[in-house]
Amino acid sequence: MLTPAENDLLCRVEGDAPMGQMMRRYWLPALLTEEVPEPDCDPVRVRLLGENLVAFRDSEGHVGLMAEQCPHRKASLFFGRNEEGGLRCLYHGWKFGVDGQCLDMSSEPPESGLCAKVRHKAYPVEEAGGVIWTYMGPAAEQPGFERPVFAPSEGTRVSILKIVSQCNWAQGLEGGIDSAHSSSLHSTDMPAARVAGSTATGTAWARPTTDKSPHLQVHETDYGFRYAAIRRPIQNSATHDYIRVTTFLAPFHIMIPPNNVYNVYQMSVPVDDHANIIYLIAWSDTTAGVDLEAWRKFTGTQFGVDLDRTYRKLENLSNNFGQDRQAMKLGSFTGIKGFPNQDIAMQESMGPIADRTSEKLGASDQAIVQFRRTMLQAVRDFQAGKKPPGLGVRASDYPGYGSWERVVPKTTDWRTFEPFGVKLAAK
Repeated sequence: MLTPAENDLLCRVEGDAPMGQMMRRYWLPALLTEEVPEPDCDPVRVRLLGENLVAFRDSEGHVGLMAEQCPHRKASLFFGRNEEGGLRCLYHGWKFGVDGQCLDMSSEPPESGLCAKVRHKAYPVEEAGGVIWTYMGPAAEQPGFERPVFAPSEGTRVSILKIVSQCNWAQGLEGGIDSAHSSSLHSTDMPAARVAGSTATGTAWARPTTDKSPHLQVHETDYGFRYAAIRRPIQNSATHDYIRVTTFLAPFHIMIPPNNVYNVYQMSVPVDDHANIIYLIAWSDTTAGVDLEAWRKFTGTQFGVDLDRTYRKLENLSNNFGQDRQAMKLGSFTGIKGFPNQDIAMQESMGPIADRTSEKLGASDQAIVQFRRTMLQAVRDFQAGKKPPGLGVRASDYPGYGSWERVVPKTTDWRTFEPFGVKLAAK
């Protein structure tokens, strides 16, 4: 368990909160490319680390991300006109380029020279992997941008779902690294299957085990940590183990063990102290991957069916996430459709910021304990002037740090096992 002070240090990101200030040193996901799909399209509201922003794509196709309130009289630029190379405030016609420079002031005489002197707060952006990324920290400390792990090349097939969740970022992330819960919460969607390999042919999420109490082992790294959830397989349990290795990359990236079709990646990005955005990504460099609409249908995140156009869930705490008790009687373990919704139902039910001071943790929570230890130490080191973990890490530096699942001989050391024929990087 954590003390109240530790819980606040871990969870709070707004204003001068140390965790939020540390996160500003990373390139952060701001929104999906699909949200600003073409030049002069509608502006989009964005909220990150407790800060209200607006994103737009100008006439040349460049993306801008700036403070939502106009610097003149603080009207929202979300209502502005996106045209002719900039975003124009409706109130008095002040217009801004993607870099925040004021381009026109229809309410001021040209001879005043005020227009050239006004520069609105704007953050640098990069586009890669279907995501628009931003850096919100001090300009002098801005790291070079590196392509995300889930999109190592332009040709990578990437399908992303996005969900706004009404709870703290750490709750969303802890769900992603908690391997033990999948045997219960997702047991209907991820059934056991008698297969010799890692997954059942034709059933991407089947598991070759009925073991619900994995033995966890953690390996710390300079970018976060990796851990193995070791279970008894259905077949050959005397000589083999079923191992799932999950990777945590600070501050909020998770590489989830892939299935037999595609790799899986999760980010839990802080909106503010009480909300986060979950990005769940299916990607593949070696196969056709997964179609975006098929991915959203499978995960229960289709627009107009499961989500509104702002990526908020139609089924939520106010209607018990659509839980169907009759379906539970007929065999569904949760009565909640879609495994992201199952996760979010549990995470939001803890409250906006879970009370970690009264938890009763067990052996299967070792990865949760390690995550908290890693991030609390990281933010304390940051306060002492040290570099945040994983900052500037490139996939090419750690070619083997990805996640995997396999049924392997008990003699296998998962820390050095190379399932994809690549060399693992040690700490």
